Amino acid sequence: MALRNRIAHPLYTRHIRHDRCDRCSAAAQMRALLPTGNELFFCGHHARQHEPRLREIGADLSAGS
Repeated sequence: MALRNRIAHPLYTRHIRHDRCDRCSAAAQMRALLPTGNELFFCGHHARQHEPRLREIGADLSAGS
């Protein structure tokens, strides 16, 4: 499933291509900016796995570049 309604938060515009997944250390494909202001990075597999819950809690999701 592709990430839908991606939002690039203006305060967090850095590229994530050098970041690693917080679950498995693979290359990050998605950044989740949480309502608390914290951020998480996920590979494609874990992004798809956690996307429903992240949307449920109101996280801003953005794909890597």
